Amino acid sequence: MIEAGGAVQLRGSTLRPVDASPGFTGFTCRPGFYTEEELGPHLQRPPQDPRAPGASGKPFGIRPRTAEERIEKLDGFAKNQFNQFASDRISLHRDLGEDTRHPECLEQRFRRCPGLPTTSVIIVFHNEAWSTLLRTVYSVLHTAPAALLTEILLVDDASTDDHLKTRLDDYVRQLNIVRVLRQRERKGLITARLMGGKAAQGEVLTFLDSHCECFPGWLEPLLARIVDQPAAVVSPTITNINQYDLKFAKPIPGPQYYSRGNFDWRLHFGWEHVSEEETKGRKIHPIRTPTFAGGLFSISKSYFQHIGTYDDQMEFWGGENLEMSFRVWQCGGQIEILPCSVVGHIFRKKSPHTFPQGSSMITRNLVRLAEVWMDDYKLVFYRSNRQADLLFKQNLFGDVSERRELRERLKCKNFTWYLNNIYPEAYVPDIRPVKYGRYFEYTSQKEVRLSVSNALCL
Repeated sequence: MIEAGGAVQLRGSTLRPVDASPGFTGFTCRPGFYTEEELGPHLQRPPQDPRAPGASGKPFGIRPRTAEERIEKLDGFAKNQFNQFASDRISLHRDLGEDTRHPECLEQRFRRCPGLPTTSVIIVFHNEAWSTLLRTVYSVLHTAPAALLTEILLVDDASTDDHLKTRLDDYVRQLNIVRVLRQRERKGLITARLMGGKAAQGEVLTFLDSHCECFPGWLEPLLARIVDQPAAVVSPTITNINQYDLKFAKPIPGPQYYSRGNFDWRLHFGWEHVSEEETKGRKIHPIRTPTFAGGLFSISKSYFQHIGTYDDQMEFWGGENLEMSFRVWQCGGQIEILPCSVVGHIFRKKSPHTFPQGSSMITRNLVRLAEVWMDDYKLVFYRSNRQADLLFKQNLFGDVSERRELRERLKCKNFTWYLNNIYPEAYVPDIRPVKYGRYFEYTSQKEVRLSVSNALCL
């Protein structure tokens, strides 16, 4: 790795940090576009049987035949909240079949100069099923260009399952660029990702969950966008892997309907459709999103550090995606979803894991983000969540002085700016309504509304 004039050059690719001079030319690179061979994967996929269970992303259709198999299926679902019985019988190297992304995605080419940056893929896991974890790893190895994939870091959040200990260490040793990092005690997703980010050697950090499958061509658009916009946090289009039969919902080559992230005043993350007007004439362009799911995304490592990584006083999991969403937008960055990058994820109805202090842990995280980033609009959140209001009044959310200093140092904009410029479609309630109760509010606009989390008028 060579540093010169604020630019970082690694393996012939250059990623310019956000404060570098736009006119920097202190490196040389080959003209033209990367060839298919130059973007070849680290590991070729072995030949696939098109009739095999789940082949080409198809649903697993084999029913348990014996009492033992029926018990295996029930136990696997109870432990993981997805069909482990099916997963264990689908190839770890599953091919997802024909590339059905938008035709313009298939025509994309990527310039050698300034070049695509290298990336470390970071996957946090806790008691993950062997087959889904390894299928995620192989999916990256079979699709990510070898020249750009520095490493895959598997960060173990103190798993207790035997198959994720010595057996996993021995298995990944043969994969060369895959390493296992371990937290000795369970501290959760946030701390585990910080461990992975600190250890990563790639110029870009790419975070994935431990039950994903990557569609062909998923990585290059993410890296190319970061070259164009170093302060962009970019997420793939996340498609569903069915929790019951592991069918991969492939992109549809016809008319495209896109979604983006939002939030409500209880600080719940959600999805909403992007209007046709907004995407008209922009079939594969990045989609600006007010918030993001936070499980799958890429970010320049230097920008991740510049923007304040994660709030390391948040506990385990929950709210970190909204905290990063508000922080990035308010502090000069941008969050986007890229239609040409597609990654499948097993969405579960509920988490198979338990967390210390249950929901109060997530509420504490949300109070921390509200206290730092939402200004007086935090009062709207507290009005909608009695537990949060109590934690705030009793000062049980920890010290947020460092995060407030970060906001001051980065000269971040206020939450009113965010609502006006990034999410003007949001329903914005009165910070201090004339009257309010459990079910209704009487606003300064002389409206009776159904609580702060509901935008409907009566």
